Amino acid sequence: MVSILFAIGLLVAIFVGFNIGGSSTGVAFGPAVGSDTLSKEWAAVLMSAFALLGGATIGTEVIDTMGGRIVPSGQFTLLASVVILFFVGLALLVSNLFGVPASTSMTAVGAIAGLGVATGTIDWTVMGRIVSWWLVAPITAFWLSAVVGRYLYPHLEVRVAFESTGPDTSRRERIGQFLVVAIGCYMAFSAGASNVANAVAPLVGSGELGLYPGVALAGGAISIGAFTIARRTLDTVGNDLTELPILAALIVETVSATIIGLLSWAGIPASLAVSATMCVVGLGWGRATRTTTLADAAGAAVTGAAASGGGGSVTVDALTTDRDEAAWSPPEEREVEPIGQEDPESVTSAADLFDPAATGRVVMLWILAPSMSALASFLVFQYVLAY
Repeated sequence: MVSILFAIGLLVAIFVGFNIGGSSTGVAFGPAVGSDTLSKEWAAVLMSAFALLGGATIGTEVIDTMGGRIVPSGQFTLLASVVILFFVGLALLVSNLFGVPASTSMTAVGAIAGLGVATGTIDWTVMGRIVSWWLVAPITAFWLSAVVGRYLYPHLEVRVAFESTGPDTSRRERIGQFLVVAIGCYMAFSAGASNVANAVAPLVGSGELGLYPGVALAGGAISIGAFTIARRTLDTVGNDLTELPILAALIVETVSATIIGLLSWAGIPASLAVSATMCVVGLGWGRATRTTTLADAAGAAVTGAAASGGGGSVTVDALTTDRDEAAWSPPEEREVEPIGQEDPESVTSAADLFDPAATGRVVMLWILAPSMSALASFLVFQYVLAY
Protein backbone atom coordinates (compact mmCIF):
# COMPACT_ATOMS: atom_id res chain seq x y z
CA MET A 1 0.00 0.00 0.00
CA VAL A 2 2.79 2.40 0.92
CA SER A 3 4.68 1.70 -2.30
CA ILE A 4 1.55 2.36 -4.35
CA LEU A 5 0.96 5.65 -2.53
CA PHE A 6 4.57 6.65 -3.05
CA ALA A 7 4.33 5.87 -6.75
CA ILE A 8 1.17 7.96 -6.99
CA GLY A 9 2.92 10.79 -5.14
CA LEU A 10 5.84 10.67 -7.57
CA LEU A 11 3.50 10.69 -10.56
CA VAL A 12 1.58 13.71 -9.24
CA ALA A 13 4.87 15.50 -8.48
CA ILE A 14 6.06 14.82 -12.02
CA PHE A 15 2.73 16.09 -13.38
CA VAL A 16 3.09 19.32 -11.43
CA GLY A 17 6.71 19.83 -12.52
CA PHE A 18 5.81 19.00 -16.13
CA ASN A 19 3.16 21.72 -16.21
CA ILE A 20 5.46 24.21 -14.50
CA GLY A 21 8.05 23.61 -17.21
CA GLY A 22 5.48 24.03 -19.93
CA SER A 23 4.17 27.36 -18.67
CA SER A 24 7.34 28.93 -17.23
CA THR A 25 9.46 28.32 -20.33
CA GLY A 26 7.15 30.44 -22.44
CA VAL A 27 7.17 33.24 -19.89
CA ALA A 28 10.96 33.20 -19.50
CA PHE A 29 12.09 32.74 -23.10
CA GLY A 30 9.11 33.89 -25.15
CA PRO A 31 10.78 37.26 -25.90
CA ALA A 32 14.01 35.53 -27.01
CA VAL A 33 12.22 33.03 -29.24
CA GLY A 34 9.77 35.63 -30.56
CA SER A 35 12.63 37.89 -31.65
CA ASP A 36 14.45 34.98 -33.35
CA THR A 37 17.34 35.35 -30.94
CA LEU A 38 17.00 31.83 -29.59
CA SER A 39 15.57 28.55 -30.91
CA LYS A 40 12.92 26.62 -29.01
CA GLU A 41 15.41 23.80 -28.41
CA TRP A 42 17.96 26.13 -26.82
CA ALA A 43 15.20 27.77 -24.81
CA ALA A 44 14.31 24.35 -23.40
CA VAL A 45 17.99 23.59 -22.62
CA LEU A 46 18.48 26.88 -20.78
CA MET A 47 15.17 26.55 -18.95
CA SER A 48 16.11 23.07 -17.75
CA ALA A 49 19.54 24.15 -16.54
CA PHE A 50 18.62 27.38 -14.79
CA ALA A 51 15.38 26.09 -13.24
CA LEU A 52 17.35 23.21 -11.73
CA LEU A 53 20.02 25.64 -10.52
CA GLY A 54 17.38 27.85 -8.89
CA GLY A 55 15.70 24.88 -7.25
CA ALA A 56 18.97 23.45 -5.96
CA THR A 57 20.15 26.72 -4.42
CA ILE A 58 17.68 29.22 -2.97
CA GLY A 59 14.74 26.97 -3.84
CA THR A 60 15.68 24.66 -0.97
CA GLU A 61 14.59 27.41 1.44
CA VAL A 62 11.08 27.33 -0.02
CA ILE A 63 11.03 23.53 0.23
CA ASP A 64 11.99 23.80 3.91
CA THR A 65 9.18 26.29 4.55
CA MET A 66 6.50 24.28 2.78
CA GLY A 67 7.80 20.95 4.03
CA GLY A 68 8.22 21.69 7.71
CA ARG A 69 7.67 25.28 8.85
CA ILE A 70 4.00 25.95 8.09
CA VAL A 71 3.18 22.66 9.81
CA PRO A 72 5.67 20.27 11.43
CA SER A 73 7.20 17.81 9.00
CA GLY A 74 5.80 14.96 11.09
CA GLN A 75 2.31 15.84 9.79
CA PHE A 76 3.35 14.97 6.25
CA THR A 77 2.49 11.32 6.15
CA LEU A 78 2.72 9.79 2.71
CA LEU A 79 -1.07 9.91 2.34
CA ALA A 80 -1.19 13.57 3.41
CA SER A 81 1.56 14.43 0.94
CA VAL A 82 -0.32 12.78 -1.92
CA VAL A 83 -3.53 14.63 -1.01
CA ILE A 84 -1.74 17.99 -0.95
CA LEU A 85 -0.05 17.31 -4.29
CA PHE A 86 -3.45 16.33 -5.65
CA PHE A 87 -4.78 19.79 -4.80
CA VAL A 88 -1.81 21.41 -6.56
CA GLY A 89 -2.39 19.27 -9.65
CA LEU A 90 -6.09 20.11 -9.54
CA ALA A 91 -5.25 23.83 -9.49
CA LEU A 92 -3.14 23.37 -12.62
CA LEU A 93 -6.02 21.52 -14.29
CA VAL A 94 -8.52 24.26 -13.44
CA SER A 95 -6.02 26.88 -14.61
CA ASN A 96 -5.67 25.15 -17.98
CA LEU A 97 -9.41 24.61 -18.40
CA PHE A 98 -10.29 28.26 -17.70
CA GLY A 99 -7.18 29.74 -19.27
CA VAL A 100 -6.35 31.65 -16.09
CA PRO A 101 -2.89 31.40 -14.46
CA ALA A 102 -3.74 30.12 -10.99
CA SER A 103 -0.82 30.25 -8.58
CA THR A 104 0.46 26.79 -7.74
CA SER A 105 2.50 28.24 -4.86
CA MET A 106 -0.53 29.83 -3.23
CA THR A 107 -2.66 26.75 -3.84
CA ALA A 108 -0.02 24.48 -2.29
CA VAL A 109 0.32 26.71 0.76
CA GLY A 110 -3.48 26.75 1.11
CA ALA A 111 -3.60 22.95 1.07
CA ILE A 112 -0.83 22.72 3.68
CA ALA A 113 -2.61 25.31 5.83
CA GLY A 114 -5.79 23.22 5.65
CA LEU A 115 -3.84 20.25 6.98
CA GLY A 116 -2.40 22.41 9.76
CA VAL A 117 -5.78 23.74 10.87
CA ALA A 118 -7.33 20.27 10.83
CA THR A 119 -4.53 18.89 13.00
CA GLY A 120 -4.12 22.00 15.15
CA THR A 121 -0.44 22.21 14.24
CA ILE A 122 -0.29 25.23 11.93
CA ASP A 123 2.29 27.89 12.79
CA TRP A 124 0.25 31.06 12.45
CA THR A 125 3.35 33.26 12.68
CA VAL A 126 4.89 31.64 9.61
CA MET A 127 1.54 31.64 7.81
CA GLY A 128 0.95 35.31 8.61
CA ARG A 129 4.39 36.18 7.30
CA ILE A 130 3.69 34.37 4.03
CA VAL A 131 0.27 35.99 3.52
CA SER A 132 1.71 39.42 4.31
CA TRP A 133 4.24 39.03 1.52
CA TRP A 134 1.47 37.87 -0.81
CA LEU A 135 0.05 41.37 -0.37
CA VAL A 136 3.31 43.32 -0.33
CA ALA A 137 4.93 41.62 -3.35
CA PRO A 138 2.36 42.62 -6.02
CA ILE A 139 2.12 46.16 -4.62
CA THR A 140 5.90 46.46 -4.77
CA ALA A 141 5.91 45.03 -8.29
CA PHE A 142 3.34 47.59 -9.40
CA TRP A 143 5.14 50.63 -8.02
CA LEU A 144 8.64 49.60 -9.12
CA SER A 145 7.36 49.06 -12.65
CA ALA A 146 5.36 52.28 -12.55
CA VAL A 147 8.52 54.25 -11.70
CA VAL A 148 10.39 52.55 -14.55
CA GLY A 149 7.50 53.25 -16.94
CA ARG A 150 7.30 56.92 -16.02
CA TYR A 151 10.97 57.85 -15.77
CA LEU A 152 13.11 55.24 -17.56
CA TYR A 153 11.12 53.41 -20.22
CA PRO A 154 11.29 56.04 -23.01
CA HIS A 155 15.06 56.44 -22.51
CA LEU A 156 15.60 52.69 -22.68
CA GLU A 157 13.39 52.51 -25.76
CA VAL A 158 15.66 54.81 -27.76
CA ARG A 159 18.85 53.06 -26.69
CA VAL A 160 18.08 49.33 -26.79
CA ALA A 161 17.18 47.46 -29.97
CA PHE A 162 15.79 43.94 -30.40
CA GLU A 163 14.74 44.10 -34.02
CA SER A 164 17.44 42.52 -36.18
CA THR A 165 19.24 39.20 -36.37
CA GLY A 166 21.75 37.80 -38.83
CA PRO A 167 25.18 38.78 -40.18
CA ASP A 168 24.33 42.49 -40.41
CA THR A 169 23.33 42.76 -36.76
CA SER A 170 24.77 45.89 -35.19
CA ARG A 171 26.67 46.00 -31.91
CA ARG A 172 23.71 47.66 -30.19
CA GLU A 173 21.38 44.95 -31.46
CA ARG A 174 23.75 42.21 -30.30
CA ILE A 175 23.71 43.73 -26.82
CA GLY A 176 19.92 43.68 -26.96
CA GLN A 177 19.92 40.01 -27.98
CA PHE A 178 22.30 39.16 -25.15
CA LEU A 179 20.01 40.91 -22.67
CA VAL A 180 16.98 39.00 -23.97
CA VAL A 181 18.69 35.66 -23.35
CA ALA A 182 20.35 36.66 -20.05
CA ILE A 183 17.11 37.94 -18.54
CA GLY A 184 15.34 34.79 -19.76
CA CYS A 185 17.90 32.70 -17.85
CA TYR A 186 17.36 34.91 -14.79
CA MET A 187 13.60 34.36 -15.05
CA ALA A 188 14.13 30.59 -15.39
CA PHE A 189 16.31 30.60 -12.26
CA SER A 190 13.64 32.47 -10.32
CA ALA A 191 10.89 30.16 -11.63
CA GLY A 192 12.84 27.12 -10.49
CA ALA A 193 13.55 28.65 -7.09
CA SER A 194 9.89 29.37 -6.40
CA ASN A 195 8.21 26.41 -8.12
CA VAL A 196 10.32 23.32 -7.42
CA ALA A 197 8.84 23.26 -3.91
CA ASN A 198 5.33 23.05 -5.34
CA ALA A 199 6.13 19.70 -6.89
CA VAL A 200 8.08 17.96 -4.13
CA ALA A 201 7.87 19.81 -0.77
CA PRO A 202 5.21 17.50 0.75
CA LEU A 203 7.15 14.37 -0.25
CA VAL A 204 10.39 15.84 1.09
CA GLY A 205 8.60 16.86 4.29
CA SER A 206 7.27 13.33 4.73
CA GLY A 207 10.80 11.95 4.61
CA GLU A 208 9.91 9.65 1.73
CA LEU A 209 12.08 11.67 -0.63
CA GLY A 210 15.40 13.35 0.07
CA LEU A 211 15.88 17.08 -0.48
CA TYR A 212 18.19 16.97 -3.47
CA PRO A 213 16.65 13.85 -5.03
CA GLY A 214 13.39 15.79 -4.82
CA VAL A 215 14.95 18.81 -6.50
CA ALA A 216 16.34 16.52 -9.21
CA LEU A 217 12.91 14.93 -9.73
CA ALA A 218 11.20 18.30 -10.04
CA GLY A 219 13.97 19.63 -12.28
CA GLY A 220 13.66 16.63 -14.57
CA ALA A 221 9.90 17.04 -14.80
CA ILE A 222 10.29 20.76 -15.57
CA SER A 223 12.77 19.83 -18.29
CA ILE A 224 10.32 17.40 -19.89
CA GLY A 225 7.69 20.12 -19.95
CA ALA A 226 10.19 22.58 -21.41
CA PHE A 227 11.01 20.26 -24.31
CA THR A 228 7.40 19.27 -25.05
CA ILE A 229 4.35 21.37 -24.19
CA ALA A 230 6.46 24.53 -23.82
CA ARG A 231 6.78 24.69 -27.60
CA ARG A 232 3.15 25.79 -27.70
CA THR A 233 3.55 28.40 -24.97
CA LEU A 234 6.68 29.71 -26.69
CA ASP A 235 4.65 30.17 -29.87
CA THR A 236 1.89 31.92 -27.95
CA VAL A 237 4.13 34.29 -26.01
CA GLY A 238 6.41 34.93 -28.98
CA ASN A 239 3.53 35.77 -31.31
CA ASP A 240 1.78 37.91 -28.68
CA LEU A 241 4.77 40.23 -28.38
CA THR A 242 2.89 42.69 -30.59
CA GLU A 243 0.72 43.29 -27.51
CA LEU A 244 3.67 43.64 -25.15
CA PRO A 245 6.92 44.96 -26.67
CA ILE A 246 10.06 42.97 -26.02
CA LEU A 247 11.58 45.77 -23.96
CA ALA A 248 8.47 45.92 -21.77
CA ALA A 249 8.46 42.13 -21.42
CA LEU A 250 12.08 42.18 -20.27
CA ILE A 251 11.39 44.88 -17.68
CA VAL A 252 8.45 42.85 -16.38
CA GLU A 253 10.60 39.72 -16.22
CA THR A 254 13.46 41.46 -14.44
CA VAL A 255 11.32 43.10 -11.77
CA SER A 256 9.10 40.09 -11.09
CA ALA A 257 12.01 37.61 -11.12
CA THR A 258 13.95 39.77 -8.67
CA ILE A 259 11.02 40.02 -6.26
CA ILE A 260 10.30 36.29 -6.36
CA GLY A 261 13.99 35.42 -6.18
CA LEU A 262 14.42 37.47 -3.01
CA LEU A 263 11.29 35.98 -1.47
CA SER A 264 12.50 32.46 -2.35
CA TRP A 265 15.85 33.21 -0.72
CA ALA A 266 13.89 34.19 2.40
CA GLY A 267 11.88 30.95 2.20
CA ILE A 268 8.60 32.63 1.20
CA PRO A 269 6.52 30.73 -1.39
CA ALA A 270 4.98 33.38 -3.65
CA SER A 271 3.42 33.64 -7.09
CA LEU A 272 5.56 34.66 -10.05
CA ALA A 273 2.42 35.06 -12.17
CA VAL A 274 0.82 37.53 -9.75
CA SER A 275 3.93 39.70 -9.52
CA ALA A 276 4.47 39.62 -13.29
CA THR A 277 0.88 40.70 -13.97
CA MET A 278 1.16 43.61 -11.56
CA CYS A 279 4.42 44.59 -13.26
CA VAL A 280 2.61 44.79 -16.59
CA VAL A 281 -0.14 46.97 -15.12
CA GLY A 282 2.34 49.19 -13.27
CA LEU A 283 4.61 49.64 -16.29
CA GLY A 284 1.72 50.63 -18.53
CA TRP A 285 0.26 53.00 -15.94
CA GLY A 286 3.62 54.65 -15.32
CA ARG A 287 4.24 55.05 -19.05
CA ALA A 288 0.83 56.69 -19.51
CA THR A 289 1.40 59.20 -16.69
CA ARG A 290 4.26 60.83 -18.62
CA THR A 291 1.69 63.08 -20.28
CA THR A 292 1.14 64.85 -16.94
CA THR A 293 3.59 66.36 -14.47
CA LEU A 294 3.23 65.64 -10.77
CA ALA A 295 2.50 69.31 -10.11
CA ASP A 296 -0.30 69.34 -12.69
CA ALA A 297 -1.73 66.10 -11.32
CA ALA A 298 -1.66 67.45 -7.75
CA GLY A 299 -3.31 70.68 -8.85
CA ALA A 300 -6.00 68.77 -10.69
CA ALA A 301 -6.63 66.64 -7.62
CA VAL A 302 -7.13 69.76 -5.52
CA THR A 303 -9.26 71.75 -7.98
CA GLY A 304 -11.05 68.87 -9.65
CA ALA A 305 -10.00 70.15 -13.07
CA ALA A 306 -8.38 68.06 -15.80
CA ALA A 307 -4.60 67.96 -15.60
CA SER A 308 -2.68 69.93 -18.19
CA GLY A 309 0.41 69.00 -20.12
CA GLY A 310 -1.08 66.17 -22.12
CA GLY A 311 -4.69 66.64 -21.22
CA GLY A 312 -7.26 63.94 -20.88
CA SER A 313 -7.31 61.03 -18.54
CA VAL A 314 -4.46 58.69 -17.79
CA THR A 315 -4.97 55.21 -19.22
CA VAL A 316 -2.97 52.02 -19.07
CA ASP A 317 -2.90 51.35 -22.82
CA ALA A 318 0.50 53.00 -22.94
CA LEU A 319 3.02 50.42 -24.11
CA THR A 320 2.41 51.06 -27.77
CA THR A 321 3.80 48.71 -30.39
CA ASP A 322 2.61 50.48 -33.53
CA ARG A 323 5.66 52.68 -33.90
CA ASP A 324 6.09 54.89 -36.93
CA GLU A 325 9.35 55.23 -38.85
CA ALA A 326 10.41 58.26 -36.83
CA ALA A 327 10.09 56.30 -33.63
CA TRP A 328 12.63 53.82 -34.91
CA SER A 329 15.15 56.25 -36.31
CA PRO A 330 18.74 55.93 -35.03
CA PRO A 331 19.14 56.84 -31.33
CA GLU A 332 21.21 59.91 -32.09
CA GLU A 333 18.28 61.33 -34.11
CA ARG A 334 15.65 60.67 -31.48
CA GLU A 335 14.69 62.65 -28.41
CA VAL A 336 12.62 61.79 -25.35
CA GLU A 337 9.93 64.35 -24.69
CA PRO A 338 9.99 65.78 -21.14
CA ILE A 339 7.33 64.62 -18.74
CA GLY A 340 4.20 66.72 -19.20
CA GLN A 341 5.03 67.53 -22.84
CA GLU A 342 4.70 64.07 -24.37
CA ASP A 343 1.94 63.68 -26.94
CA PRO A 344 -0.83 61.52 -25.45
CA GLU A 345 -1.25 59.83 -28.82
CA SER A 346 2.30 58.47 -28.59
CA VAL A 347 1.45 56.45 -25.50
CA THR A 348 -2.16 55.54 -26.08
CA SER A 349 -2.30 54.45 -29.71
CA ALA A 350 -2.18 50.70 -29.04
CA ALA A 351 -5.02 48.48 -27.87
CA ASP A 352 -5.69 48.36 -24.16
CA LEU A 353 -2.84 46.74 -22.27
CA PHE A 354 -5.27 44.64 -20.29
CA ASP A 355 -9.01 44.05 -20.13
CA PRO A 356 -10.29 45.21 -16.70
CA ALA A 357 -12.99 42.53 -16.69
CA ALA A 358 -10.51 39.78 -17.55
CA THR A 359 -8.05 41.12 -14.99
CA GLY A 360 -10.80 41.06 -12.39
CA ARG A 361 -11.47 37.39 -13.13
CA VAL A 362 -7.76 36.59 -12.84
CA VAL A 363 -7.41 38.39 -9.51
CA MET A 364 -10.56 36.70 -8.23
CA LEU A 365 -9.12 33.28 -9.08
CA TRP A 366 -5.87 34.18 -7.34
CA ILE A 367 -7.92 34.82 -4.20
CA LEU A 368 -10.26 31.87 -4.61
CA ALA A 369 -7.65 29.23 -5.52
CA PRO A 370 -5.73 29.20 -2.21
CA SER A 371 -8.92 29.82 -0.23
CA MET A 372 -10.75 26.90 -1.82
CA SER A 373 -7.64 24.76 -1.56
CA ALA A 374 -7.36 25.48 2.17
CA LEU A 375 -11.05 24.80 2.77
CA ALA A 376 -11.11 21.58 0.76
CA SER A 377 -7.92 20.37 2.42
CA PHE A 378 -9.31 21.12 5.87
CA LEU A 379 -12.54 19.21 5.13
CA VAL A 380 -10.64 16.21 3.77
CA PHE A 381 -8.22 15.98 6.69
CA GLN A 382 -10.84 16.80 9.33
CA TYR A 383 -13.72 14.59 8.20
CA VAL A 384 -12.60 12.16 5.48
CA LEU A 385 -9.20 11.09 6.73
CA ALA A 386 -9.99 12.03 10.35
CA TYR A 387 -6.54 13.36 11.21
